[in-house]
Amino acid sequence: MAGLIPSDYDGAVPVDGYGPGFFRVAGTVHHGPVLVDGTGRKDWQGLEDLAPLLALSGLVDVLFLGMGTELRYPPKAMSAALEAIGITIEPMTTPSAARSYNVTLSEGRRVACALLPV
Repeated sequence: MAGLIPSDYDGAVPVDGYGPGFFRVAGTVHHGPVLVDGTGRKDWQGLEDLAPLLALSGLVDVLFLGMGTELRYPPKAMSAALEAIGITIEPMTTPSAARSYNVTLSEGRRVACALLPV
């Protein structure tokens, strides 16, 4: 399992680690795709599941989108829907998205990450 470097999150919830097919968030292992914001893990079923992402409206400014082991572009409908509500989407590999989320969260910024398993 890949662990991430501990930091001070001032009560916000980071991604603790990840491995083949799973993520650890707030000490709990979750299998499959995961959505995390500063308050914790949210149910998310993957790229076609827009409702949980749209529910972040007004709560986050940036969504780090982990696309697995390979960088891919998100579906155009997802990008357009998030941009329409003022959320910038940053697609990258899942390890990079988890790290970027944690670093930016530790800075006190309004961020979330939606991660596909590696």
